[in-house]
Amino acid sequence: MSREAVINAVVVAGLVLVPLWAVWADEPFTITLATRAVVLALAAVGLNLALGLGGLVSLGHAVFFGIGGYAMGVLASHAQSYTPLMEWPVLIEGTKSMPIIWLVSIVASALVALVIGSVSLRTSGVYFIMITLAFGQMFFFFTISWAAYGGEDGLSIYVRNGFPGLNTLVPIQFYGLCLVVLLVVLVFCSALARSPFGLALNAARQAPERVQAVGLDPFRLRLVAFVISGAITGLAGALFADLARFVSPTMFSWQLSGEIMVFIIIGGVARLFGPVVGAVLFVMLEHWLGGLSDYWHVFLGLLLLGIVLFAKGGLIGVLAGKARAHD
Repeated sequence: MSREAVINAVVVAGLVLVPLWAVWADEPFTITLATRAVVLALAAVGLNLALGLGGLVSLGHAVFFGIGGYAMGVLASHAQSYTPLMEWPVLIEGTKSMPIIWLVSIVASALVALVIGSVSLRTSGVYFIMITLAFGQMFFFFTISWAAYGGEDGLSIYVRNGFPGLNTLVPIQFYGLCLVVLLVVLVFCSALARSPFGLALNAARQAPERVQAVGLDPFRLRLVAFVISGAITGLAGALFADLARFVSPTMFSWQLSGEIMVFIIIGGVARLFGPVVGAVLFVMLEHWLGGLSDYWHVFLGLLLLGIVLFAKGGLIGVLAGKARAHD
């Protein structure tokens, strides 16, 4: 077993044991913090698929996070008000079922990612970054003016949605559900990276001309990766909205897109558990240092600067004692 695999196993053990300790110690807030870290890690895993394998630096991934959140908010709000979402030509009612909400979030986010990717991926470099940022701002200002669902004030959901066989209002049960989703997505991403598609995508990032010369289309490879990435991030948005029982336009903000990217850089770009380590560390710093000073981001900035200058493989790269070839 490689050193990185051992580190990944330790991270998983920590994600399991810390909340169990919190239950034993009667510390429900710790479970809430852990749930927040896991959900944000899931969003970062989605971006890491596009950034790590495809080399796509997106500053608009909060779009998919927000779409997932609003998919949950819209469906749940109609369910709690007992009003249909649509009556004609087809009756569509709201729902409080997590599996249905997740499916809607994934499909909606994937479709939007398909549209955004089809436009954005025709550019590269800073132009791609700016186009994804522009799409993010478009959705942000749209939801601010969407008065039917709270507008700038956001939308509150009074009761957490349900999952068959679980009481999602119990913190440890909801945390366990989020952790299982994260682990399933990590297994999927690991398999995808080792599949012919993942190898071709990685090759398209490094040498697109050679990939095209053997009959593969780099544009299509990147587009598929972008769509899958958006779908995963949308699922994270739905879980985050259920955790907070609240959605607002800030879920579309470019600052959130930047934070998700920071998680990946801290943990390690293209490393399977890099986004998880980055998200956990971010939530810990936010909780501990945020209680000491409103300017705790200064310390986060210093950490990020040190990693960029001296540890391009991220914290996992430093601990594993090796860096990937493209770091």
